[in-house]
Amino acid sequence: MASKEQTIVLITGANGGIGFELTAQLLHDSKYLILLGSRSLEKGEAAVKLLQERGLPGKVQVLQIDVNSEASITNAQKVVEEKYSRLDALINNAAITSEEPTSASLSSRMTAAFQTNVTGPTVVVETFAPLLEKSGRMGKTPRIINVTSGAGSIGWRSDRTNPHQEMKALPYRTSKAALNMLTACQDYEYGPKGWKVFCFCPGFTESNLGPMNKVEHGAKPTSEGAKPMVAILEGKRDEEHGGYLKADGCWPW
Repeated sequence: MASKEQTIVLITGANGGIGFELTAQLLHDSKYLILLGSRSLEKGEAAVKLLQERGLPGKVQVLQIDVNSEASITNAQKVVEEKYSRLDALINNAAITSEEPTSASLSSRMTAAFQTNVTGPTVVVETFAPLLEKSGRMGKTPRIINVTSGAGSIGWRSDRTNPHQEMKALPYRTSKAALNMLTACQDYEYGPKGWKVFCFCPGFTESNLGPMNKVEHGAKPTSEGAKPMVAILEGKRDEEHGGYLKADGCWPW
């Protein structure tokens, strides 16, 4: 059972990339207990070991969760309920571009992108909502961050002068646009309860999303992409809840 003073945060897809970096940054504060979500238990345990070796004051535990499996999500919720009884914040970070393999049909790539990037976060929030509700009843402010992308901006896509117009990535763009709508729906549902729901774009950042997400191609360090989410979790952007956020403002929907 966690104390009320602790802030319990679940981050999906956190065994690498921006999820791992966000975990590391939060662990600099002893109040955080991070549930490092990982589809692979082995990779999750390895990530937790690396973080624990840094001797940071916060606490981290691995939580096996596959956002493409309702059974896995349900099991993860039961584990959290039994061990901690509540959840204070949820970061839907797990995602795919669905651009690989290129031999796959468009239909299969679209289906895969929407399953991981939209259906997964929808079911995760729905399943963990009772634990977030418990956090709210304790006088805390439950927060949800759906990690999105500027590639999901319809306004941005409609601007033919935008330098990123040549980026096609149809499965990724459309699924992230749908994730943005999901955020608006979740904010409409949970906002009246005092919850703060956001979609946040970390920008073009180093990650395992694809071969182009590397420093040599202009990707910024994961530390820069993760840092603004720490501020969101600290309540510093609560007045922007329901918004399509980036580090220095908002994207056009």
